[in-house]
Amino acid sequence: MLFDQLKRREFLTLLGGAAAAWPLATRAQQPKVPTIGALVIGNISPEEFWREFRQGLRDLGYIEGQNIRFEFRSAEGHLDRLPELAAELVRLKVDIIVTWFTPTALAAKQATREIPIVMAETGDPIGTGLVASLPRPGGNVTGIASVTAELAGKSVQLIRDMLPSARRVTVLANATDPFSKPFLEQIELGGKATGTAIHPIKISSSEEFETAFAAMEKDRPDAVIVQPSLPIKRAAELALQQRLPAFSVPRWFAEQGGLMSYSAIYADLFRKTAVYVDKILKGAQPADLPVEQPTRFQLVINMKTAKALGLTVPAALLARADEVIE
Repeated sequence: MLFDQLKRREFLTLLGGAAAAWPLATRAQQPKVPTIGALVIGNISPEEFWREFRQGLRDLGYIEGQNIRFEFRSAEGHLDRLPELAAELVRLKVDIIVTWFTPTALAAKQATREIPIVMAETGDPIGTGLVASLPRPGGNVTGIASVTAELAGKSVQLIRDMLPSARRVTVLANATDPFSKPFLEQIELGGKATGTAIHPIKISSSEEFETAFAAMEKDRPDAVIVQPSLPIKRAAELALQQRLPAFSVPRWFAEQGGLMSYSAIYADLFRKTAVYVDKILKGAQPADLPVEQPTRFQLVINMKTAKALGLTVPAALLARADEVIE
C-alpha cells in the first residue's frame, strides 16, 4: 500500500514537471516573427510610404504583431543622423531594412553587407554604387529604382508648356544627397533641349535654403525646380510667398501648394516594396532579384496656386493632367 502511494506520488511529480515544461517546449517550437526595419529621411511626411507599404504586406497575409514586426526610424530631416539610425537597426538584428530615398539606402549599405536592404524608391542606384546593375543587383540591395532625375529633366519642358515665355529656371539641389548629381545633369539636358538657362543652387542647410529663396526676390527666375529630398513643403510655401512658379517631382509637392508635379505613382512603388520583402522572407536573395523601375506616371497641377500666381494654364496642358487640384 505504502509502495503504491510512493509510486503514485512519483508519477504525479513527474507529470507535474512535464506539464510545466510543455509551455516552454511550445514556445521554443513557435517560428520567429520577422522584424522589418524602415529608415526614412523625415523631411517629407512618410505617412503615404508607411501606409501603402504596410497595406501591401497585409495584402500578402502579414499581420503586425502576429507574423511580422516593425522598427521605424526617421532622421527628422537631418541626413547626418542616418548612419547612426542605420547602425541601430543593424544592432537590433532586423531581418530586412527598407529605405526611402537615396541617402537612406546608402546609410543602410554602409551599416551592413549582410542584412537584405529593399529600396522603396531610390535614384540612380547604379551611379551611387548601391547595385551592380538593375537585372543583377548583386550584394544585399535590391528594390525600386526611381526615374526621378529623368522626370526632373522633363519638368523643364513642362515649365515651358505652362509658361512659354520662361527662359531662366533656378534649381535648388540638395548638396548632401549624392543623387543631386544625376538630378542636375538631367535638368541641364532639359535646359539645352528647350533653350532654357538653368541656374543650380546647392543647398547644404536649412539656413541656405531660406537664403536661396530670399535671394530670388532680387534676381527673379521665371520658375523654380526643387529636388525632392529638400523640405519641399517649405519650398512650396516660400515660392507662393514670392509669387514664383515652383515645380518638383513628387505629387505631394503639388498637394502642399507647389504649382505642378510629375512623378511615378508612389502607391505602386511602396506596395511593390512589400512584394520584395515577402520574397526575401520566403528565401529569395537580394542579389538575384532584379531592380524594377516605375511604369505609371502622373501629372498634377494645382489650379489654386496657378490662380494665386495670376497664371492661366494652357488648355492643352490642362488636358494632359492626371489630376487637377481646385
